[in-house]
Amino acid sequence: MAKVKTVSKTKSKSILTDKSIDFLKKYINTPSPVGFESGGQKVWLDYVKPYTDSFFTDPYGTAVGVINPTAPFKVVIEAHADEISWFVNYINDKGLIYLKRNGGVDHQIAPAMRVFIHGKKGPVKAVFGWPAIHTRLSNPDAKEPQPKVDNLCLDCGARNKKEVEALGIHIGAVVTYQEGFDELANDFYIGRAFDNRIGGFMIAEVARLLHENKKKLPFGLYVVNAVQEEIGLRGAEMIARRIKPDIAIVTDVTHDTSTPMISKIIEGDIQCGKGPSLAYAPAIHNKLLKIVEDAAEKNKIPVQFRTLSRSTGTDTDSFAYANDGCPSVLISIPLRYMHTTVEMLHKNDIEETIKLMYHTLLTLTPKTNLSYL
Repeated sequence: MAKVKTVSKTKSKSILTDKSIDFLKKYINTPSPVGFESGGQKVWLDYVKPYTDSFFTDPYGTAVGVINPTAPFKVVIEAHADEISWFVNYINDKGLIYLKRNGGVDHQIAPAMRVFIHGKKGPVKAVFGWPAIHTRLSNPDAKEPQPKVDNLCLDCGARNKKEVEALGIHIGAVVTYQEGFDELANDFYIGRAFDNRIGGFMIAEVARLLHENKKKLPFGLYVVNAVQEEIGLRGAEMIARRIKPDIAIVTDVTHDTSTPMISKIIEGDIQCGKGPSLAYAPAIHNKLLKIVEDAAEKNKIPVQFRTLSRSTGTDTDSFAYANDGCPSVLISIPLRYMHTTVEMLHKNDIEETIKLMYHTLLTLTPKTNLSYL
């Protein structure tokens, strides 16, 4: 009797492996504050090295894996490695620790959060203390205090300045939140610093897929994980001058605008789970953007669109305007609750963004015509 073939209704196999997810979790959970990215960069490089021919770092810690390092034509895929954080700025006589921002960290989410203070003797646990609601509301004539940088302080259990310093805590010690990677229902991930270590993860996965699928590129590919984006795109500025790429594909996060208190009129209509976001902006090269759009259409990758104004606010700007000008494009992944400890994104968007970068690279050659005129 002939066997009847049945059509499987299961989802297509994920391009992410168990090893990939283990790397993502470790990478997200490794503190990499602005100016102190070495911990995360070591984790990233260890993962990327097997999929590249060589690697190098620059003086400030940007890490680069290279495929075909002798090729004269150079293409960059780039993300940034740094996370927003705090600096220890003042320690009072009672052992309370006052801070200064290191990047665009949000003071309003700080009360009652747990942190690590990265001192000379290793990480020290501490908390952002905040007065109990009973005490804040006990005087009906007084305005309830709001969290501000100058009224937020850390309590590490020390009760005088000497005890703080004995723990290895010093002026200039950097502070990161403790919260790490976790999973929610329906393939949502949460964690701090998905902005933009998810980008570092995705470009690493592109390198892995190229290696495992034995794809030979007709150019040198520079897989760049840049530092110091959060304080002015500084790492990208430095590495763009060093590499002098001919094309740059930058990946970063963008706002999911379907959450409360965000205006779609201003920010556009972008949602998690509906694919990567492509943007129109002066720094984004129109012809390169069309190539990315065509790659998405050909490979049935859903994309969303938004517009940006004078600048993209991402490392795209640094690459586009570096040297003699570098055709650059931005491929963003939708993110909820940016610059909090519960940044949220969707697994499908991660996979589709990786695929879009991968297939775009396979369409490029040194002869790709990107001339405007």
